[in-house]
Amino acid sequence: MSWFESFVLGLVQGLTEFLPISSSAHLRLTAAFAGWHDPGAAFTAITQIGTETAVLIYFRKDIARILSAWFRSLTDRAMRSDHDAQMGWLVIVGSIPIGVLGLTLKDQIEGPFRDLRLIATTLIVMGIVLGVADRLAARDETGGKHRVVKERKTLKDLGVKDGLIYGFCQAMALIPGVSRSGATISGGLLMGYTRESAARYSFLLAIPAVLASGAYELKDVGEGHVSWGPTIFATLVAFFVGYAVIAWFMKFITTKSFMPFVIYRILLGIVIFALVWSGALSPHAGESAG
Repeated sequence: MSWFESFVLGLVQGLTEFLPISSSAHLRLTAAFAGWHDPGAAFTAITQIGTETAVLIYFRKDIARILSAWFRSLTDRAMRSDHDAQMGWLVIVGSIPIGVLGLTLKDQIEGPFRDLRLIATTLIVMGIVLGVADRLAARDETGGKHRVVKERKTLKDLGVKDGLIYGFCQAMALIPGVSRSGATISGGLLMGYTRESAARYSFLLAIPAVLASGAYELKDVGEGHVSWGPTIFATLVAFFVGYAVIAWFMKFITTKSFMPFVIYRILLGIVIFALVWSGALSPHAGESAG
């Protein structure tokens, strides 16, 4: 992998990680369209450490408060009813599905799941799901003809059941094209949470999963065409770009609809199918050399 490739892929990772459009799919597609080797699941997981570091810094006050309350709850029974302490446990509970499935499906994640036809399918299907969830949220927030505004849930209403559902939604993102934020935000909206609450828990829930996945994949750096230098460079690029994107996205979702992302996902999926069916693009482009 050249330094230019690592810069472009780091930029793509930073731009797409927090948007509901799938960063892993865009890394795969960028390499395929450019005629580069598939960067692979290991490169994707490690560069996500960069964007997740941006989450740690952006939500540093929330994270410090949650960790403090959670550690105190281990010895102080009275603290176990504290919302922040409960959030700590809910992040742990919600991380179980992706941890178990990530290890179980490792071979599929690194192989069959990277087929461009599957990526196109998940882009379209999850785009439709996000669109439905967004419309339901908008209907509750604005009411409408013969309807009243319906109050949506916040993170104070989050319990073990919803935490696990969030966790299984996050685990779906093991398939490129699904999108970690897209799946968890869609799940949150369908369960009746506000846009801001769904996005906030989505980002907090991703922290242990992404950091653990990135650390686990460190052993594979240096194999094939991906070396340490370009990988670290891409991770740094992803961090700086990702921090700017997350700040913008958290402001965007308070007043805007997710429909632009829905339309983009569906159109991109259709374009991929058209290119594959026409023979202009192989569904396994770059894999053999990757």
